[in-house]
Amino acid sequence: MSTPNHIAVWSRCLDIIQDNIPEESFKTWFGPIKPVSLVDSVLTLEVPSDFWREYLEEHFLSILSRVLRKEIGPKANLLYKVRILGDTFINEKTKSTRNTKNVEIPIPQAGENYTGSVYAIPGIKKLNIESGLNPQYGFENLIEGECNRLGRAAGLSISANPGKSTFNPLFIYGGPGLGKTHLAQAIGLAVKERFPEKVVLYVHANTFQNQFVSASCSAKASNNGNKVADFLRFYQLIDVLIIDDVQEFAEKKGTQGAFFHIFNYLHQSGKQLVLTCDKAPADLQSLEPRLLSRFKWGLSAELLPPSYETRLAILKAKCVKEGVSVPDDVLEFIAHSVKANIREIEGTLFSLIAHATFAKKNITFELAKSLIDKIVTDSQNDISIARIQDEVCNYFGITNEMFLSKTRKREIVQARQIAMYLSRNLTKTSLSSIGAQIGGKDHATVLHACNTVSDLIDTDRSFRGYVHDIERILTSFE
Repeated sequence: MSTPNHIAVWSRCLDIIQDNIPEESFKTWFGPIKPVSLVDSVLTLEVPSDFWREYLEEHFLSILSRVLRKEIGPKANLLYKVRILGDTFINEKTKSTRNTKNVEIPIPQAGENYTGSVYAIPGIKKLNIESGLNPQYGFENLIEGECNRLGRAAGLSISANPGKSTFNPLFIYGGPGLGKTHLAQAIGLAVKERFPEKVVLYVHANTFQNQFVSASCSAKASNNGNKVADFLRFYQLIDVLIIDDVQEFAEKKGTQGAFFHIFNYLHQSGKQLVLTCDKAPADLQSLEPRLLSRFKWGLSAELLPPSYETRLAILKAKCVKEGVSVPDDVLEFIAHSVKANIREIEGTLFSLIAHATFAKKNITFELAKSLIDKIVTDSQNDISIARIQDEVCNYFGITNEMFLSKTRKREIVQARQIAMYLSRNLTKTSLSSIGAQIGGKDHATVLHACNTVSDLIDTDRSFRGYVHDIERILTSFE
């Protein structure tokens, strides 16, 4: 019995493709494809998912066009039959081998009937997806200050009209403990309260990565793309997707590719994306440019360390919530002494309350001072921008007023540039935040300063000695 024509043609195509692409890519992306039919000059191929089709077109369309024209003729066309789940198929779309434009294939939305299983992760049921949100992280518990006013206002706007505002995606960034997770989850909780029918999901980037790797490994082990398709299908059901710590996607090309396609689908479908990160988009050099460009589509909101007034308001709100009475002078002392971030402020208050409770003592200024002196002493050697600025001023014998002034004297300018360079290398602070804390400079000025210092370190031995001396002072206690 002779081999059907479509199978023979596709087999010859595969022989050529296999000789021209890496073996791993061939097994992963061409192994699951099945030839369905060949009618006139149209070859129909069955692929596991729409993502699969998009990936083939993005990475292998050139070689597919060449081999199909060789085997079928100059009028060769390719038709994809996309299998979303199990044996369920959706629209068939013709793909001309002479046309590189992507074809959008509609996918049923949440609430529509379909067969097959949704991608399974703990706590998730078919079309009844638990949000993963912590009810303690509501807007009512998020104290507003200059440090978070922009992000909080944008979050409230999104929660009133998710996916329809200009803040899509909302990219929240800042250092550790400044409330990024709290703000992101507050948005999700507010959406759930206003729109109970919407599917909201909060997930950490590391969890997303593990899910994708698990799906990919299962697909490769079984030579079947359904696991990856199920993974993508699951995330396409989400109305408001919150991804925490997207910097975790760095150097993970496969995960970035999957998230790129999920991002595109949700954004084009009018769904809301909220992302948090420890850096501004411009500082995420290890992510693909196409992904970074999408992070900049909406609003980037930076969270800064809270001011004294905001720190004091946070402490008072926590006392009310916990039902404890703490003297005002104690709260003021904590607000003055602990400045790094919100997490440390709250942790210090809870440590004081616990210490007083277990020791059966009243909360007094003396007790607070003895406890906080140790906490502050233990953490005073942490490298901060303020500490870097102080050490640079001490090293060059200039005052803080001179350092922050608008003077263009060479020695002052170089001192500021060195402080910016060390702040970039020794802290996780974004360039825009560094500039804001060192003379109110912008992102471009800080980047120029860092590049200038790097060049001088390479060419000027004396200058290199200055920088290394200050760096040793800063890190000698670490």
